[in-house]
Amino acid sequence: MALTGALLLTSALTASADQVRDAQWPLSVYDAEKVWQTSQGTGVTVAVVDSGVDSSHPDLTGQVLPGKDFTGQGNPHQDENGHGTGMASLIAGHGHGANGSAGVKGLAPKVKILPVRVSATKDDAYTKDWAAGVRYAVDQGASVINLSLNDSTAYPGSEAAKAIAYAQGKDVVVVAGTGNDSGTVNYPAALPGVVAVSAVDKALNFWSKSNTGNVTVAAPGVETPQADPTSRSGYVVADGTSGSTAYVSAIVALLRSKYPDLTAGQIINRLVKSASFLNNKGKTAPDKEFGYGIARPGTALTMDIPKGSKEGPLAQASPSTSTNSGAASDGDGTSLAKKKKNSSSGSILLIAGIAVGVVVIAILFVVIRSRRNGGSGGPGSGGGIPPHGTGYPPQPPTGYQPYPSTAPNQGYPTPPGQSPQHPNPYAQQPPHQGQ
Repeated sequence: MALTGALLLTSALTASADQVRDAQWPLSVYDAEKVWQTSQGTGVTVAVVDSGVDSSHPDLTGQVLPGKDFTGQGNPHQDENGHGTGMASLIAGHGHGANGSAGVKGLAPKVKILPVRVSATKDDAYTKDWAAGVRYAVDQGASVINLSLNDSTAYPGSEAAKAIAYAQGKDVVVVAGTGNDSGTVNYPAALPGVVAVSAVDKALNFWSKSNTGNVTVAAPGVETPQADPTSRSGYVVADGTSGSTAYVSAIVALLRSKYPDLTAGQIINRLVKSASFLNNKGKTAPDKEFGYGIARPGTALTMDIPKGSKEGPLAQASPSTSTNSGAASDGDGTSLAKKKKNSSSGSILLIAGIAVGVVVIAILFVVIRSRRNGGSGGPGSGGGIPPHGTGYPPQPPTGYQPYPSTAPNQGYPTPPGQSPQHPNPYAQQPPHQGQ
């Protein structure tokens, strides 16, 4: 399993909380304020199988359930590398301050996060731990499992594959990142029935480091601000299919909340059939980069889509070694590739507000450098914590700097070994939120 490359500000500009929120271009692109009029994810639990989730982060207070730690340390709310907290914030962050106007807001802000900690440090996550974590999440009632990780040992027939099949058999949607090494879709995203997610940037272009092949859908995954308890400011900006996976998990949660009677397969059916290539011309589904298109929460929630079969459109796990996770059918044996036409409808709506986001990002990200492995790992790389034996860089992350500010930390716990006087991005200026 391997982390995405995280990127941080090194600008001398004074940052404020609205800069963190303004930099959340996916909220603008998705017109999140309008989406939230239909669904915010109420009543849905998303399991984040990762490095733990810091429940004390101001953008996540009250959102994080007790969970379980499979590392032997006994604290699922401890996060020593920040990755799990970041994924949780993209899914269910509620921001903080007046009306939650500061910090990171997730796409499904009423979702509850079940933290399943499977990595205590940077190089000790074991496949057996996250496989056990998946089963635990199912038994605890999670209806969506976010796997922002890759693991080359999670091949068909493995214990990890059996754990995912267990989840699918219990009507749970499993979402995983395709990987960040420009190769082919990695496991577990390559397993049958798993929603395999690639990444796009703020212009909705395919991110070149995303792995390709049997992709299901794409989602925002470049320069995405997220919570991180290991950063002095409490925030980082990251690239990778980890973030795009979290956004798709959030969309699935919105759908599960809006359509509680639909099966996991029928939820995936809505996700796939509402996706679009938008401004990416000349694509035919399934595309090796975009799959069936860029996931669109507003359209998925409101589009008139027949329920389809209970099993859904993705290939199902079987005794065979099929890895055709991205091959979708219409529930009647007909490939969606034959039914779905290229679509640019809605591109104006979806990309509206990008100009504003670009200006903000341009001001903020004067210098951006890679953090952790920069998304260029080996066969197991790609949006998550690494398995035992793949490791991280032996030194602290490069370019890992907080949003600069002169304000003191406002109540966020001091990470070990750091000064209690943290730079703080909080400010009173109203943030820009969507359209």
